[in-house]
Amino acid sequence: MQNTQVKKRSAGEFLLNYALYIILLAILAAVSIANPNFLQLNNIMQILKQASTRGILALGCAGLIVLAGTDLSIGRQLGLSAAVCASLVQQVTYQSRYYLQMTEQLPIIVPLLASVAVSVIFCLINGFGVAYLKMHAFIITLGTQLIAYGANCLYIEAQSAGSAQALAVFDRNFVNIAGGNIRIGSVNISYLIVIFLVVAALMWVVWNKTRLGKNMFAVGGNQEAAAVSGVNVARTIMLVYLVAGILYGLASFLEASRLQSVGTNTGLNYETDAISACVIGGVSFSGGVGTIQGVVIGAIILQAINFSLNFLGVNAYLQYIVRGLIIVLAVAIDVRKYLVKK
Repeated sequence: MQNTQVKKRSAGEFLLNYALYIILLAILAAVSIANPNFLQLNNIMQILKQASTRGILALGCAGLIVLAGTDLSIGRQLGLSAAVCASLVQQVTYQSRYYLQMTEQLPIIVPLLASVAVSVIFCLINGFGVAYLKMHAFIITLGTQLIAYGANCLYIEAQSAGSAQALAVFDRNFVNIAGGNIRIGSVNISYLIVIFLVVAALMWVVWNKTRLGKNMFAVGGNQEAAAVSGVNVARTIMLVYLVAGILYGLASFLEASRLQSVGTNTGLNYETDAISACVIGGVSFSGGVGTIQGVVIGAIILQAINFSLNFLGVNAYLQYIVRGLIIVLAVAIDVRKYLVKK
């Protein structure tokens, strides 16, 4: 009798822990049955490519959620960082380029550093608000979201063309970063996928093999207990936000290369994808819980759902409803798991 109860409890815990994965995989299976062409190698590579930049954003955001926080400014940060990057990589022969005085193409490292710098500044502002001003992450990131959006609109409208047209006509070397592939056998793997996997591996090391990672989980689990144990809470929070800023800047750089055009709406709703990927991947809003491999899987599954909806021609407005339901379901399951453990 006791063994039966233990088995039922174990089965219940398994279903609770993996319920969202099961539901989402069931949706993908249904799409595959409805249209077998969905599983073609080219489509799978497109899913992984589209998941790459959002996955890098999610890897940055995941640390903030482990701290029991969030970041609503991700999308607008990406928009501004991508705009700054785009203005520096336009072809020097383009008559309507942002910087007319630029007569030689800049080294690729310059726009990359500029993109990272913009995101780092905003993330450090967010981190300072959380760590030292004791503001809730929701409020400070809501404020910087609006600031970043306004700054992006002003920056794009200040271009020499005198309009709010999207920044485009980029240097071919920059475009090839997202457009290029590594050929392994008969398979072409996008540079974006490789970069995503490398970043994920580096973040796994940071989370699992460094003092910052250990302190991050300690602060997220119980801030007061971490402080008593000798952890510098404010410093840890600032470092986690710094890492997030670096990843946001890198993702902005890569997304500009992938899109080949940056406007005032670039980055719209990217924060929902990043946060959704984290929650789907098992990063808990209660703090102190999460894995890098979970975030990677969450980002890929979420993008697979988005791709499948477009593949089946589902109404764009209905897609917003589906994505919203996924977020609500993910958080509901997360809260339920927290209550069960408590």
